[in-house]
Amino acid sequence: MPIPAEGPPAGLDLGALDDITQAVASGAGLPEVVRAAARALDASLVLQDRTGAVLAVAALSPADERALLSDARGVEPVELRVADAPVGTLRVRARSEDPARGGLLRLVTTLVASEVERVRAPQRASQAAAAAFVGDVLARELTDRDALLARAAALGLDLERGASVVVGRAHPLVTTDDGWRARVLAVAERGARAGAPGAIAALVDREDVQGAEVAVLLPGGDDAAAQRAALGILRELEAGLPGHTFAIGRSRIATDPADLGRSGAEALLAANVAEGADEPPVLAFDETGAYRLLLPAMSDDPAELQRFYAETVEPLVAYDEQYETDLVQTVETFLEADGNVAGAAQRLFTHRHTVRYRLERVRELSGLDVGSTDGREKLSLGLKAMRVLGMAHRGGPAREAGAGGGRVPRRS
Repeated sequence: MPIPAEGPPAGLDLGALDDITQAVASGAGLPEVVRAAARALDASLVLQDRTGAVLAVAALSPADERALLSDARGVEPVELRVADAPVGTLRVRARSEDPARGGLLRLVTTLVASEVERVRAPQRASQAAAAAFVGDVLARELTDRDALLARAAALGLDLERGASVVVGRAHPLVTTDDGWRARVLAVAERGARAGAPGAIAALVDREDVQGAEVAVLLPGGDDAAAQRAALGILRELEAGLPGHTFAIGRSRIATDPADLGRSGAEALLAANVAEGADEPPVLAFDETGAYRLLLPAMSDDPAELQRFYAETVEPLVAYDEQYETDLVQTVETFLEADGNVAGAAQRLFTHRHTVRYRLERVRELSGLDVGSTDGREKLSLGLKAMRVLGMAHRGGPAREAGAGGGRVPRRS
C-alpha cells in the first residue's frame, strides 16, 4: 500500500500518538504498542515479522483477526522498514473513513517498525523443534548442561544467564472450534514475547488436563521481565480468547539451565493453585505459601501424595459428587475461620448446627476429627495435596488457612 509522502495534515491531532509513544517508552511490548496504534488509527491491525510470524494483534474478534491474515476485502499490508531494511508487515483494516489516516499511518508505521527492530528475536527453528525441546526439558529428559545449551543455541535461545518457565491454562466457557488449542498456543507465545522476546512455547499433552495447557520457556535471569511476560500472556489470552477462564503459574529463575525441569514443576504447581482463584489468575511459585512444601512430593513421589489425598479428602470429594453436598467447602471454610463453627456458618450463610452436622459426616467418612489438631492438620494438607496434584472438586476456591485460593481442574 503506498504511503503518502507529505507530512501529517494540518488538522491531525498529534495527541493520538501519545499512547503509542508511552507504550514504546515504557517497554510495554509489541502487543500494547499495536493496540495503541489501532486506537490511534481506528483500525484493526496484525503485526508480522519478516517470516510472517504474528507478533501482535489488535482486532475486534477472532473472525476479524482471521480476515486480516487472509487478505480479506479492505485489508492493506504495509511493509515496515528501518534504514531501508524490511523488518515486518503491518496488516491494516480501517474501521471508518478518515482522510487524515494516511499521514498518521506513516508516523505510526515508523514507530512500530523501530520497536520491531529493537525487540526482534533471533531466527527460530520450527515450532515442532521448539515443542520437542520444551517437552524434553520439562520431562527432565535433557538434564546435561552442555547438551541442553547446545540444543537451545540451535533454536536461537541463549540460556547462559538462566531461564524460567510459565504454565498457562485455558478453559472454554463457550463453544470452540477444532483449532482453539493451537490458538491458545499462538496467543500465549506472542504474549510472552512482549516481555521476553526470545520465549518459546509448546502445548502440553497430559491426560488429566482439561482445556488447553501451554508451557512457555523464558530465557534470561531477570525476574521482573519474567513477571511482565506472565502478565503479557494473561493480557493476550484475555484479549484473544473471550469466553474462557485462565490460570497462569510462574516459576523462579533457574540460574543453572539444568534445573529447568524443576522450574517446570514449580510453574505447574503455581498454575494449579491459581486455578479458579477470585483474584487475577497469575501466581508466582514464591507466592504459593505452604503449597511450596509439597513440591518435592509432587515431583519425586506423586504416588505418595496421591495416597495421602486418598486417605484424607478424597472420600469427601466422592460424597459431594454423589450427593451434591458441600463437605469439602465446609471443611475449607471451617479451617479458614480458624476452627470456629459460628464463623464458618456466617461465611457459608447457613446455621451453625448445619456446619456441625457436616463436620460430623466428615469425621465418619474420613476418620478425621476437626476438633483435634491432628485432624485439622491432615485435612488441611489433604486439601493442598488435592490442588498440587490437580485433583477435582466441584466446590469453590480453596479456603483453608494459608492456601491463597485456587480451584483445580476436574480430573477425568
